[in-house]
Amino acid sequence: MSREDYEMVVGIEVHAELSTKTKIFCSCPTTFGAAPNTQTCPICMAMPGTLPVLNEKVVEYAVKAGLATNCEISRDSKNDRKNYFYPDLPKAYQISQYDKPLCKEGYVEIDTPNGKKKIGIERIHIEEDTGKLNHDDFSGGSLLDLNRAGVPLIETVSKPDMRTIEEVDAYLRKLKSIFEYIEVSDCKMQEASFRADINVSVHKIGEPFGTRTEMKGMDSFRSIARAIEYEKNRQIDLIEAGGTVLQETLRWDDVSGKTFSMRDKEDAQDYRYFPEPDLVAIKLSEEYIENIKNNLPELPESRKQRYLTEYQLSEKDANIITSSKYLSELFEGSIKVCNNPKAVNNWIISDISRILNETEMDPIEIPFDCNQLGKLVILIDKGTISSSIGKKVLEELFENPRDPEEIIKEKGWIQISDEGAIKEVVTKILEANPQSIADYKAGKDRALGFLVGQAMKETKGKANPQMLNKMFLEELNK
Repeated sequence: MSREDYEMVVGIEVHAELSTKTKIFCSCPTTFGAAPNTQTCPICMAMPGTLPVLNEKVVEYAVKAGLATNCEISRDSKNDRKNYFYPDLPKAYQISQYDKPLCKEGYVEIDTPNGKKKIGIERIHIEEDTGKLNHDDFSGGSLLDLNRAGVPLIETVSKPDMRTIEEVDAYLRKLKSIFEYIEVSDCKMQEASFRADINVSVHKIGEPFGTRTEMKGMDSFRSIARAIEYEKNRQIDLIEAGGTVLQETLRWDDVSGKTFSMRDKEDAQDYRYFPEPDLVAIKLSEEYIENIKNNLPELPESRKQRYLTEYQLSEKDANIITSSKYLSELFEGSIKVCNNPKAVNNWIISDISRILNETEMDPIEIPFDCNQLGKLVILIDKGTISSSIGKKVLEELFENPRDPEEIIKEKGWIQISDEGAIKEVVTKILEANPQSIADYKAGKDRALGFLVGQAMKETKGKANPQMLNKMFLEELNK
């Protein structure tokens, strides 16, 4: 059979660290990057005799996430103990939620080549994060940092509704943008505050679903796409060779581009769930839920529709800008500075997006602000610099952000708009390129572009391009 005879099924569990100031069951801070084991206390280190106290903000953020993803909010919920032993979990159990999650039966809508598609959300529940093992290859041991132990998470479990890598990518990006917009998580993938466990199975079209495998803790869109493609092909090859796909947990290795088995995949019964005896049940009133619902900020889809009407953006451009709260805020803030939505849109869609893709940088990591981008647009609009110099200024803003005026003065990039200086350059280029003059007079319009390009090269991009065009035309049409 060919690969086209198989269908892939993907379900995803997303773990998002919540942006609360303190941990889920104690008052330790959640700041990322602190020195190892400096944000710990007897509770998150699981000392005997300590008792957890639920952080109310965690419940609020989870309900917020549920409402923003069209979930049904449970009025009666509880915490459970999920029992397993890993060295980064000091209690040897995790406080999570089992049969009564805070949110259930929701969906997010994604764009596909065949139109809109709803990806079902089975549940969103709260739980605590584990500590972190730092493996020391030199000494042959591992060091345990418990700063992350007890950091609050929401786990969003999708239904197995995705069939292609493109759908997976669209779903993850949409979920990430929703969490950013409602400000429950900063979703910094580089800090693992938004990571995904990917469940993949394949089956012959028309037959029941196959056995799934799970790839844990993935925190890069590019790696997720590569891992799914590899795992899909591995399972098809295995079935075609007469083998059987085992239900197991896998580790994706980005260097070799392969998955490796970690352990058999656990099912719910393996975790021996039981109600957490040290925490009371979570009872939510209608008033509490309504209050959160009424105070939800503008969501990506709503903002996109506003951009289509208010700024006349194309559907494609509006999708890109609203896909990230940080890009969207850069867009709106820059417009307030320069009052030129079209120019700001063009910078974000073209050069800024290109640099983000090339560097695999997340929009939240953009080092400059809306004032600096807005000023860059003003400098080009006023003719102080050309758009080609503007590209150099933008690169400088990414490398060493500061006031664009300061950059162009420091680099000597102010545009040449003096008629005498421009005329001198035009004369020099025409004298050096008689063939281009002949080509233009023979009706080859591209010759003008070549001459202007030579003049820009001669002036290192500083000549006013409109003045160059005008002066070249005047000389060529004599």
